[in-house]
Amino acid sequence: MDGINFDPGSIFLLDLPHKIKSKIKVMKNKKNNVGASRQTRIAVIGTGMVGSSFAYAAMIKGLAAELILIDVSEEREMGEVMDLSHGLIGTETGKVSGGDFSDCQDVDIIVITAGAAQKPGETRLDLVSKNVKIMDSIIKKMGKLRDDTVVLVVSNPVYILAYVARERIKLPNKGQVFGTGTALDTSRLRYIMSQKLGVNLHNVHGYVFGEHGDSEFVAWSLANVSSMPAKKLLTAKQMKAIEKQTMRAAYEIIQRKRATYYGIGVVITEIVEAVLHDKKMILPVSTVPGAAYGIKDMSIGVPAVIGRGGVEKVWKLPLTAGEMKQLKTSAALLKKTFKGVK
Repeated sequence: MDGINFDPGSIFLLDLPHKIKSKIKVMKNKKNNVGASRQTRIAVIGTGMVGSSFAYAAMIKGLAAELILIDVSEEREMGEVMDLSHGLIGTETGKVSGGDFSDCQDVDIIVITAGAAQKPGETRLDLVSKNVKIMDSIIKKMGKLRDDTVVLVVSNPVYILAYVARERIKLPNKGQVFGTGTALDTSRLRYIMSQKLGVNLHNVHGYVFGEHGDSEFVAWSLANVSSMPAKKLLTAKQMKAIEKQTMRAAYEIIQRKRATYYGIGVVITEIVEAVLHDKKMILPVSTVPGAAYGIKDMSIGVPAVIGRGGVEKVWKLPLTAGEMKQLKTSAALLKKTFKGVK
């Protein structure tokens, strides 16, 4: 065999019929060319504390081959690119780069965190007019997106901005555009309950529904700890205190350190991972519930199945009559607010 480049792995092919040999070679070639397929790319619009916290978490987890950071401030954008890139050695991420809005036309998922920041004493709904204008500008600058792109809106007020993006971004399915919803609020709820009960937060289950803000509520009828209903473990007074603490958490953090970003950064990572890995996770995000909860023409926080297509199905849960009323009241408030800024 001297002078011949021979693949030892092909020796077993010698005595096989020609058709079988051909099929095996084709399969082998496909396997060898995996690296030539399109690499996963994430675009992050807005490199403030939330956007950069998510980029850092995504880089650590190795969610994509490339992270593209986009910001109206080129100095800020490049500073974040440099800082993150210097830590690539400890991750599985291949590249962090700066880009512009046109780069969004060839990515797997776009995470929009850009917008005016919430100031101390200011509600999320106070931000509506300013951030709807910013969202419109972003949509126009991005241009036509790839048909399989998913868009995740994080900017507040997330329900109204997610609805604006859902209606104005042209993609094959409406579910490809959604917001982070009450995923962070639900994470806060599970943590606070776990601390109160002295158990691991992964054994605490439940959802915060409605607006990511003042009209949100805990669906206590569904909350449980390893299948034990929360109502059997907590008094009405304790549940009320936990719900209030969950709702006020952002305001307290903003008062203490002017912004929240680590918690939401990790939550975004969980949602993005569910999309890119097609995990079919049920997460409370902002989408239009439709028939499942009897709400249309506005995004609001409800559990949904998250996969490669974004929101693939709204997950209907048996809310009590009182909880359903709270959900519809929250939706009505958001619709009323949005009506004045269309």
